[in-house]
Amino acid sequence: MIRQFFDGSKKYFAIAVLASLTATVLNALTPQIFRFSIDSVLGGGKYEYLSEHLWILALLLIAVAVLSGISQYICRADTALAGENFAKNMRDALFIHVQKLPMSWHDRNQTGDIIQRCTSDVEVIRNFVVTQLLEVFRTVFLIITSFALMLSMNVKLSLVVLLFVPVVVLYSAIFYRLIAKRFIVADEAEGELSTVVQENATGVRVVRAFGREQFEMDRFREKNDYFAKLWIRLGTLSGLYWGVGDLITGLQVVTVIVLGAAEAVNGHISVGEFIAFASYNTTLVWPIRGLGRILSDMSKAGVSFERVDYIICAKEEEYERADHILQAGEDAKKHVDTDMCDIRFEHVNFGYEDGKEVLTDISFHISKGNTFGILGGTGSGKSTIVQLLIRLYELGDGQGSIKIGGEDIRNIPLETLRSSVGMVLQEPFLYSRTIRENIAAARPDASMEEIRQAAKIACIDEAIMNFPDGYETLVGERGVTLSGGQRQRVAIARMLLQRAPVMIFDDSLSAVDSQTDSMIRKALKEHMKDVAVILISHRITTLMGADQIMVLNQGGIAEMGTHQELIQKQGIYRQIYDIQMSQDDRKSMHREKKMPEAKEEG
Repeated sequence: MIRQFFDGSKKYFAIAVLASLTATVLNALTPQIFRFSIDSVLGGGKYEYLSEHLWILALLLIAVAVLSGISQYICRADTALAGENFAKNMRDALFIHVQKLPMSWHDRNQTGDIIQRCTSDVEVIRNFVVTQLLEVFRTVFLIITSFALMLSMNVKLSLVVLLFVPVVVLYSAIFYRLIAKRFIVADEAEGELSTVVQENATGVRVVRAFGREQFEMDRFREKNDYFAKLWIRLGTLSGLYWGVGDLITGLQVVTVIVLGAAEAVNGHISVGEFIAFASYNTTLVWPIRGLGRILSDMSKAGVSFERVDYIICAKEEEYERADHILQAGEDAKKHVDTDMCDIRFEHVNFGYEDGKEVLTDISFHISKGNTFGILGGTGSGKSTIVQLLIRLYELGDGQGSIKIGGEDIRNIPLETLRSSVGMVLQEPFLYSRTIRENIAAARPDASMEEIRQAAKIACIDEAIMNFPDGYETLVGERGVTLSGGQRQRVAIARMLLQRAPVMIFDDSLSAVDSQTDSMIRKALKEHMKDVAVILISHRITTLMGADQIMVLNQGGIAEMGTHQELIQKQGIYRQIYDIQMSQDDRKSMHREKKMPEAKEEG
């Protein structure tokens, strides 16, 4: 799976590996030049010309250093290119994939954890794949090259050095197992901490309104303390590893120097060979020593890769179905495009993954040009009906069917289905852009005249024009620049501009007053005569003009009929009607009592 992210960066990675190996070879030449200079030029006097012109050797050393520096520059530059391209591909793939995951997946996963997987974990993988993986190639090549040269000079000392290698590798492997377990816990704790910050940032107005600042600070402090303790433990373990590792590598260097000096004194190796051998040994210490760091990063990368792979391997929504249904889907698309307003639920039963059934035997029909109202208490299944209609959740076998234009929605491509259904939620989401851009989000190519027309139908045009910057007024994050009613009306205008044949108002008129509510519904009837409208509301006055009203109770249909039919029954609808009308009467009386007082004060 990881290979797909190397597209566009393979050549840079290959060049970086080649440049790194070139630099390793050049660095391995330097001790040999010193060996030759000491034994054959300065000590042996075999090369009189070089003895008289030592600047040639100095120039050779400079040339090797310059070439090595150029190779390392090329290596680092191409590594950076490969790394950023790799990370970009991974982030793109993750973001695109997350957009296509079903709502049931999002319900199971916290937003903060998803963000952490798509950012921090990607960076950990990038660092290992591009930096540490390159280091593995370099280290292996360096060990092979250095050992070959060391064996050519002295077999006994080479075997001594070789004895220390398995000790370091075994020690690093033990550390790898310990660090991996602790890093998993620390990484998950970071995801929880990110979730707390994300929830607090998005819900800051609720926090302030209910005075929950201290509660949120205590909750964050608890998660932060736990997170800090985990990383302190990791730091302590890492410190122990490096301390013991320094002791082992220090013993290796001292042992080689002592034995090498004895070999030189006894005439088994020359002085130049001893210096070159000691140089190679010192060169090998840190790459072998660095195996622990590489293995540690490998453990972190392994954990991060599993966390990223969890997202990548999650099953996407079926935007297109199997080949034998695709043709039916294309035929359905052609038919549905001309008759998208006809909606039919037939014996629909549905429950979420927790096993509790939310809807029981739901059947109703909405014809073209009709307005269908849905009334019900919290948890009665109102929003679930809408989510099933646009396939945010899928019906299983034996759970009934939902048809649009006579076709089962499971045979309609998701892009076609969702582009044909406009929806405004109770808590509409607005982007941190201008009002014009927010309304035009449904149709970026819409003209200003079309945008204003949609705003007029939504009864928000006048309010927008009263802003100093009009339609170019910047909307704060999540729409905080606007009032609740204004946000809802901007969202309604955005949906109207979409020109979808089905329009759903999911309690989206709750933040506007009754008069504005009536004006919006009247404007909709005048301008949207051929669309099917679904109104979900707790307010009877919003629903009473609907052609058909369905009353839900505990997931089932309690009542169905027109407003006049339902108030004739002594059922749930009539009870809610009596309560709400009484409340409205009391409000009217209260306003009438205040008006004379205001005149007297004036």
